[in-house]
Parts: sequence; structure tokens; C-alpha cells
Amino acid sequence: MTDYYKNLVQKPKYEVGTVYGEIKGRQYPTMTFMSNELVPGSNVYIEMGWVYAMPDPNPHIPEHSHADSDEFVLHIGSDPKNPEDLGGEIEFVVGGQPLKINKTSALYVPAGVVHGPLTWKSVTRPHLQMTIIMGAGTLAEAAPAGYGGQ
Repeated sequence: MTDYYKNLVQKPKYEVGTVYGEIKGRQYPTMTFMSNELVPGSNVYIEMGWVYAMPDPNPHIPEHSHADSDEFVLHIGSDPKNPEDLGGEIEFVVGGQPLKINKTSALYVPAGVVHGPLTWKSVTRPHLQMTIIMGAGTLAEAAPAGYGGQ
């Protein structure tokens, strides 16, 4: 019988830093909940962090791409009575196209597509930002938000 507790991550790693140092208005560092280090063989990188006020600096997520990995970027609101409301507004540039995000959402970014910067226009309620990077089992392979091992 397989013991699936080995696949359950209840204590994240706090490893994703930033080129700017501490960012005001958001969780720093973010939480890594899945990687090959946490669950060997998972070969996916999932990290997330709370945004609770206007980030400073803003933008703090620069233009970047992931050459070999597809990415999913989720922005999740925290209002249980209106779960589709993000609690803020973000401009996220993907492939040169600015996207306005003000609702709970998920975005698919194919491997190699340049994306960023992400610029917060407003924050009215805490919300969660999550990235899922397929086929990248380590921080160095995932380079979430273009940070790599920084």
C-alpha cells in the first residue's frame, strides 16, 4: 500500500525572493508548496503569496519568460460572499498585450511567451497570487516571476 503522506506538503518552503529586496504590501518571501525537493518526482513548481496592500516597489515582477515550461498564473480573491471579486486591479502584460485583471482568474502562459511586468493599480482587499509551472521541479528551473535562484 502506498503512503500518500509523502506527497502531502503542509509546511512550505520560503524560497522565492526578489531582485528588489523586501516588497511592502505583500508576503515576502512567498511560499513554495510543490517542487521536486518537497515531493520527489512531482516535476511541478507551485508557489504563492498574499498581496494585502499596494506593493512597493510596483511593479516588482518584471518582464520575463520560461523557455521550457508552461505557466499558470492565478489571482484569487478573499471575499467568501463574492469569490469572483479579486479585491484589486492588476495590469499584466502578456506577449505585449496588457490584460486588466480585477476578478479571480487563471491565466495560461505557454512556454517561451514573454510576460510581465505585473503592475498593481489598486488593492482593496487581500488576495492570493499563485503560479504553477509545469515541468519545472526546482526553483532554478521554474524561475518564478523571472527571479531564478535569487
